Amino acid sequence: MYLKQIFLAVVGISFGVFAAGGVFTVLISVGLIPRFAGKMHVSRKVFLFEEAVVCGVIAGTFFSVFDRYGRIGEFVRDRQLLGAATEVVWDGIGTAVIMIFGLFAGIFVGCLALAIAEMLDTIPIFARRIGFRHGLGIVVLSIALGKAAGSFLYFIKAVYLHGGM
Repeated sequence: MYLKQIFLAVVGISFGVFAAGGVFTVLISVGLIPRFAGKMHVSRKVFLFEEAVVCGVIAGTFFSVFDRYGRIGEFVRDRQLLGAATEVVWDGIGTAVIMIFGLFAGIFVGCLALAIAEMLDTIPIFARRIGFRHGLGIVVLSIALGKAAGSFLYFIKAVYLHGGM
């Protein structure tokens, strides 16, 4: 019994490390973190930005796996920590936190999209260097159609509601 649990823990941690490595690889390959530091003229603190991204990914992973530890709202509401106006005050605080998170998430996604768009400029250069002259448009179109088909399936099957096909 314990051997099975140990095996599952090792496999789960390994897959988590692989997934996190993929996320960090994408961020590094598009040069997003150094670009942020360069645009803000704080390139001396690029390691601080990288550590913030790592801490954010670790915190997000922790709260997505152990969601019961992130339920601060239930704790506050159950104990009426803010007195009689707990519901109203906590709803206002929650709305403010969601707005701030949405702002920063939107900024991050926008910058990531722009960085990936700039990286797409390298596809023709790469294709020329490896001698891939014919069919580049078909390859790019195939990638776009595959992404679109995946998105359609995701929303038509409502995967976002229950997590499975």
